[in-house]
Amino acid sequence: MTNFATLTRMRIQLTLRNKMFLFFSVIMPFGFFFFYAVVLARGIPRAVLYFLGPVLALTVMGSFWGLSAALVTFREQGILRRFHVTPVTPSDMLASSVVANFVLTLPTVFIEFLFARAFFHVTHLGNLVSAFLLIAVGAVSFASMGLVVASVTNTMQETQVINQLIWFPLIFLSGATVPLADLPQVVKHVGLFLPATYLVTGLQSAIYWSFAPWSVDVLLALCSLALWAILTFFLSAQLFRWEPESKIPRRAKLLAAATDQRPDLQFQFFIPLQLSTYRLETAGAKLVGETAFPSRLMH
Repeated sequence: MTNFATLTRMRIQLTLRNKMFLFFSVIMPFGFFFFYAVVLARGIPRAVLYFLGPVLALTVMGSFWGLSAALVTFREQGILRRFHVTPVTPSDMLASSVVANFVLTLPTVFIEFLFARAFFHVTHLGNLVSAFLLIAVGAVSFASMGLVVASVTNTMQETQVINQLIWFPLIFLSGATVPLADLPQVVKHVGLFLPATYLVTGLQSAIYWSFAPWSVDVLLALCSLALWAILTFFLSAQLFRWEPESKIPRRAKLLAAATDQRPDLQFQFFIPLQLSTYRLETAGAKLVGETAFPSRLMH
């Protein structure tokens, strides 16, 4: 346990030196916050409260970009090779990366809550216990996704391309930028299979509607994100490489493919996604109806 804590502390120190991580985990989240609060919500406390859920979701989701970029940079610079000669295992390295990412995400989230209260006079921030649980599980889930990207790419250029291919569907099909209720029906069904959708709607339920952790909406989001975190972390552990010239073992590829194709895992995701369709659409329609800046929201 002491070795893991030391490794995590070293990962935090190394990550803080990475400019890419600081941009995607600090600068970009605050940019989203002020854009949503000032431009979209127009500084109205109730509207800011509504947009706080998507903003926090974008903060958590953006961590996968910074983490994958940082890990690939460490591999290119030979930092991971140094860890390889120590008793550190791939699982230790990946788990410490997830914990370090979570620790570094929390201050940004806390400051966004503080800004909402201090600058935009949002007096009630919803159910903070539900929000914290969603942020914690969401951070682990998207950090694990970043580990998968970092495990299969060799250069920063490759990482940027794959991150962009992942990032745009996450932000445009999940309700983080365009309300879920406003999306076409076909696109909406695609969005229901994205973990980002459950993070966004779960945080909106926790913050805007003050839903408790045991409510259906929050539990559904937590279960979906937890399943996604387990799956992606397992894949990253199978595909992880210490050096860029190392090839992914054939056995690891087969295990990754088998995990991706296991019907029971797909079925586990399918059940909560389908059960939540009606609730998500209804909640999204209500939220959009109240926060599309009608006159009653402006006053």
